[in-house]
Amino acid sequence: MLSIDLAKRSFQVCATDRAGSVLYNRTISRSKLEALLREQPRCIVAMEACATSHFWGRFAGAEGHEVRLIPPIYVKPFVKRQKNDAADAAAIAEAAVRPNLHFVSVKSAEHQARAVAYRTHQCFVSQRTQTINALRGHLAEFGLIFPQGVPHLKEIRTAMADDDVDVPPSIREIAGLYLEHIDTLTAKIDELSLRLREAMAVSAELRRLCTVPGVGPVTAGAIMAFAPDLRTFDSGRNFAAWLGLVPKQRSTGGKSRLGSMSKMGQSDIRKLLVVGAMSRIRWIVRKGVLPDNWLGRMMARRPRMVVAVALANKMARTIWAMMTREEDYRLA
Repeated sequence: MLSIDLAKRSFQVCATDRAGSVLYNRTISRSKLEALLREQPRCIVAMEACATSHFWGRFAGAEGHEVRLIPPIYVKPFVKRQKNDAADAAAIAEAAVRPNLHFVSVKSAEHQARAVAYRTHQCFVSQRTQTINALRGHLAEFGLIFPQGVPHLKEIRTAMADDDVDVPPSIREIAGLYLEHIDTLTAKIDELSLRLREAMAVSAELRRLCTVPGVGPVTAGAIMAFAPDLRTFDSGRNFAAWLGLVPKQRSTGGKSRLGSMSKMGQSDIRKLLVVGAMSRIRWIVRKGVLPDNWLGRMMARRPRMVVAVALANKMARTIWAMMTREEDYRLA
């Protein structure tokens, strides 16, 4: 087995035999690692699951090796004493042979490309929000207060075009630079959103996901980009737990103590499911009449955010059932 502590240019490789004895534990360069994986007879290649592990997993798999990607949290207990590359590689070797350990599946290049598209969309949205808030903050110093959000940008444009607004000319020029940058980001965001909708038109799985109330093209794209094959989960509850939509446990002595949401899983999908659940709750609140079902009874007795997390958990379990059975959403 080859256990590799990954980096960009310097890699620590710990080689062990069938009995688990260390044959060597040394640092090699990127080019030498590629040569080692090509020349090494078929073996187990173990790595921590990280940003570059899927590339190396595909590379090693193409050479006929068995790839095991281990979540870093499962490797940490096996690090002995000092924290360094050699100790990390030895810990990976120790963790890779543990029984009942769950490994991360290697993502294809297309799977990672979908993740990059989604992350780029979210990055541009975050930059636009940051730019808008910066502009609002600067204008507030001159007594101009504007509400939050993209829809209120037209109020800023109107104020900057009004000669009666008492601000220095340089501020109008700087505000124009901000607004121009916001327009550029908005165009890129709309372009990426259009790509997600076009992908939905040709993908039966994306269309099926969008039939769930509270799930749109962005959420469906995130699920397809970041979630593994949902058939790898034994149940919808396991999928919800993978997303971190379950309470923390502090149980002992036969007494169950449940705390707040764990947030120990996939953060992108979890965030979007909670946002989608909150949008459904807001729609019900605007309607003014609570539905006579589970959601209505929850909203009558629990805070909205608690209900949103519970609804997101229910949505995750519904998504698992739909995707594993290849069925569209049906209103119960």
